[in-house]
This record gives sequence, C-alpha cells and structure tokens, in this order.
Amino acid sequence: MSQRFTGKRVLVTSADRYMGPPIAAAFKAEGAEVIESTDKLLSQTTVDQLVQSVGDIDILVANFAEPPRPGQLAKIDDEDWFQLFDSLTHPLMRICRAIVPGMKNRGRGKVVAVTSASSLRGIPGYSGYCAARGAQNAFIRAIGLEYAPHNVQINAIAQNYVENDTYYPPGLLENEKFQARLKEDVPTQAVAKAEETGELALYLASDKCTHMVGQVLPWAGGWVTTTG
Repeated sequence: MSQRFTGKRVLVTSADRYMGPPIAAAFKAEGAEVIESTDKLLSQTTVDQLVQSVGDIDILVANFAEPPRPGQLAKIDDEDWFQLFDSLTHPLMRICRAIVPGMKNRGRGKVVAVTSASSLRGIPGYSGYCAARGAQNAFIRAIGLEYAPHNVQINAIAQNYVENDTYYPPGLLENEKFQARLKEDVPTQAVAKAEETGELALYLASDKCTHMVGQVLPWAGGWVTTTG
C-alpha cells in the first residue's frame, strides 16, 4: 500500500453498516487514523457530542442508510416518510454543518457522502426513499459549490447494485428472481464488490482530487442511464 493517507484523520459515520466497513478498511490500509462512529446521529445533541469528542477532521465520510419503505403514492405513510428523512437527510445536514465550517477555517478538507442512485433514475413504489436520497444529493451539490472556493471538496457517491448489508445482502444476491432482474436492468449484469466503493472514496478524499466539487457520481453499473 502507498500509505497516502498517513497523518490524515478520517471520520466515518454509520461505520458498522452500509458502506462503512469497506470504506473504513480502505482508509486504514492507506495509513489514515480512522474514527468509526456507529451512532445513527438522529439528533443535534448526538452530532455535537461526536464532533466534540473527535476534534478536527481532515476527511468526513458521511455514510447513512435506512431500509426503503415501499408504497405507492396514495399509500405513503407519514411515519415512514419522516423516518427516511430523519435517518438519511437530516443527519447528513447536521454532521456537515458541524464539521465543514472548521475545514473552511483551516483551508482544506474533504467530504465524501455515500448516498444512492435511486433519485437519479427513480424507482416506482419507493418515492419516499427516492425523495430522501434526492434531498441528500441536492444538498451535496449545493454545499459542494459553496465551499469549493475554500479548498474544501465535497462530493457524493450515488450508488446502487453494490454489495452491502442493508440493501444487497448475500441472501438476496443468491435469489434467482433477483439475478434475472439484474441481467435485465443493469448493463454490467453484476453487483459490484463493496471494496470498489472504498477505492472511489479514497480517490475523492485524496490530495489528487482537487477539481471535482459538488458532484453526485452515479455508481451503479449503468443502471442510471439505461432505460430499463
């Protein structure tokens, strides 16, 4: 390994789920000091406590996950809707609000948000989930541009069809119906290894990535651009 992140302090949220484990492992392998938070950060108080305990951070990996709540528009449940925004959108805003201004003051910093490609194409029957993920992506686009002049690069990995415990666990991957749908809907006809997301996160957080800001990168094997 190149140890290119030696001396860097990285905070990974939801480090025990979704893309937290492979991303944390990737940074550790490159020499970073990785702080792994497993709190869902559902309130400002928990965010404040975390930020106070970790101190200055060079790289924030804002990784949040919540199982989607299926339902057609006429049957959207308010509680499900609020839960998706409370677990996905609001924690992302709060942790960025708490950490990014400090990066600005120091004149450097990286934020890599792990979001979803769902809002880039849309999934019928999952409008609540798509809305919450879409709000995340729009937020990253805006603050990415806001902080670009201050040498803080903020981007998102909008993924789908990548191995993880929340959306694509081993049991699902072995399902014949899922495999048939995969071949029909995804041009690569495959689910990516989780380590690939880790590699992309490393690039976005590296010193060599200086000209990419406010971008929401589709990471879905072509699923976003195919018509299905």
